[in-house]
Amino acid sequence: MNAILWTPKAAKQLRKIDRQHQVAIRDGVNALTAMPDCQNIKALTSHQYNYRLRIGNYRVLFDWGVEVKIIEIQEVRKHDERTY
Repeated sequence: MNAILWTPKAAKQLRKIDRQHQVAIRDGVNALTAMPDCQNIKALTSHQYNYRLRIGNYRVLFDWGVEVKIIEIQEVRKHDERTY
């Protein structure tokens, strides 16, 4: 099992999203406890964060500590040309 930690920045970004999408994002993030056996995950190269989770038009950017089993949610952003 992995622990999920939200940074203050990511929590604030999530609060600004409408309720319907918030629920979908929280459900997707909660599924990350089964990491690495998750869907819609992509390892990022040459990026500030190590992974991204795709949930509809939103991207959850996060780091995953394999040794300590902690997933730290860094940002929640709507997908557009400036997301990556």
